[in-house]
Amino acid sequence: METKERNFTGFRMNGFVMMAIHLLLLTSLIVFGYWLLEVWSMVLASLLVLVWFILMAGYIQLEPNEARVMIFFGTYKGTFRETGFFWVHPFLDKKKLSLRARNLDVEPIKVNDKIGNPILIGLVLVWKLKDTYKAMFEIDSQTMAAQPMQKGEGANQISIGNVVANRMNAFENFVKIQSDAALRQVAGQYAYDDNEADVQELTLRSGGEEINEQLEQKLNERLDMAGMEVVEARINYLAYAPEIAAVMLRRQQASAIITAREKIVEGAVSMVKMALQKLSQEQIVELDEEKKAAMVSNLLVVLCADEAAQPVVNTGTLNH
Repeated sequence: METKERNFTGFRMNGFVMMAIHLLLLTSLIVFGYWLLEVWSMVLASLLVLVWFILMAGYIQLEPNEARVMIFFGTYKGTFRETGFFWVHPFLDKKKLSLRARNLDVEPIKVNDKIGNPILIGLVLVWKLKDTYKAMFEIDSQTMAAQPMQKGEGANQISIGNVVANRMNAFENFVKIQSDAALRQVAGQYAYDDNEADVQELTLRSGGEEINEQLEQKLNERLDMAGMEVVEARINYLAYAPEIAAVMLRRQQASAIITAREKIVEGAVSMVKMALQKLSQEQIVELDEEKKAAMVSNLLVVLCADEAAQPVVNTGTLNH
């Protein structure tokens, strides 16, 4: 979506210079009011006092990574980004926005992975505003920001700081809802884990940075319309849903046991092979095929058993 944001090019003055002019004007009004006590002079002085108070509304102050969206009776006049103390047209509506990075820790939500298993997945992301026009006018952020004031939460005593906080909270709520949608979309494309030994595909558990990059891309696509940018997105919680967690735990335990057994058998076969080769090479004892088979069986039982084998001492000979 093409941006319509532009820099504010209207009249602006250094705030300290305008403050000096203001003080001189105030002094002039006081002198003018005391020296001339005629009716016309009092009316003129009253009008000048009114103008003096109107001019007070033109002062603005901006810190680094802050911006003011300038609106003149409903018309967008640009975004003011200069840092410092300034004076502008007093009838401009100067909506303050923060361009600083903000964290959002999304609570784990329940989704179905690629093969239908219910899982719990959560993420943490860093986001910030990059387009003030879209943020203010492409989504209904101003109505969302005003909702707490309509519910009686100190509507008559709302400060400018609270208005800015409400507006940024409205943006954060928009980011949260879109992050939930993006998280469901990405999680539904991959399985939680790869339980097939001969299949190597990307999963949520093993995807790592690749999954995080896809999540960040999906989030930026969704938030571009609102003028927001995701700096970093990362899955910080991943687990099976409680209803299948016990079953999946047993499945993982069974898979681990099978893998361990394979290693044990592989090692036992190597040891038996080495024992037979040593007996043959060093001519310690001559074994026929039947004796070799019995020895292999006994060694495999000893090496692969879960419990320690009980030795049986043979006092006879190998020929009987």
